[in-house]
Amino acid sequence: MKSKPNKPSARKRFRHAIDQELREHRSSFIAFSVLRFLVIATMIRQGFLGNYESVFFCALTILLLYVPSWVQVRMKMELPPALEITILCFIFAAEILGEVHAFYIRIQGWDTMLHTLNGFLAAAVGFSLVVILNDDERLTFDLSPVFMALFAFCFSMTVGVLWEFFEFGMDCFFRTDMQKDTVLNAIYTVTLDPTATNKVVAMPNIQEVFINGEDLGVGGYLDIGLYDTMKDMIVNFIGAAVFSVAGFFYVKSKGKTRTMAQNFVPTPKTHETDYLAMLEEQDQKSEDSDHEQTTPQS
Repeated sequence: MKSKPNKPSARKRFRHAIDQELREHRSSFIAFSVLRFLVIATMIRQGFLGNYESVFFCALTILLLYVPSWVQVRMKMELPPALEITILCFIFAAEILGEVHAFYIRIQGWDTMLHTLNGFLAAAVGFSLVVILNDDERLTFDLSPVFMALFAFCFSMTVGVLWEFFEFGMDCFFRTDMQKDTVLNAIYTVTLDPTATNKVVAMPNIQEVFINGEDLGVGGYLDIGLYDTMKDMIVNFIGAAVFSVAGFFYVKSKGKTRTMAQNFVPTPKTHETDYLAMLEEQDQKSEDSDHEQTTPQS
């Protein structure tokens, strides 16, 4: 008597669907494979150097690299290769280059570049949400291009604000320095007004600042986060605005006018690209076939 093969578990089917999703587009698979190799090599090197915090960042990055594929399988969304590759590169640039190799400190404008890109990507996500909602035949929405662009912009700005809240919270409660400091050579404040009449007191040409009798040695006053936060919000604004404008023209032309938005807008999966559903169907057919073979004929 033949033993009945075990039915693949839901977890195993999900892993197989992830593997198929990774290999769907050659360009994004190459980007994923190269970045994962670089992360693993970095993790091994940091382990030999005894930098275990960096090892943690590398392990986290490996998990994050699977997020685009996880989203596509779980949410049944198709990410265009351009969007997927951009997300993968963003993760690598932020975690490995930014944190492990200290590009935030070594390369001026690295943080600014990533926040600009973050504003652009967050706007793409927000835009995709309303596009999918608007195209759903089960719903009666008919959203205007202006509303969709405005929603994408506001969604991106909200994500940016929440991230700044996170940075502030980490700095306050865990004594990190996610809100990087800025050296200033002038202060304009009402706090130093001796008349207490809300007059602005100017302190220009600041070259030295002493704390507890010691010179900071930075050539000016050290702002602890305000300028960094406002700069991040401004470049997030720019990234969100750029995508929202492109998205507006994309929707207004009903997809006929090709803009950059077209390469960054996810779409619902078709049956041919829904690998998890296909695997479930195959397992169900196999189970039904086994059941027919083991059922005695009358």
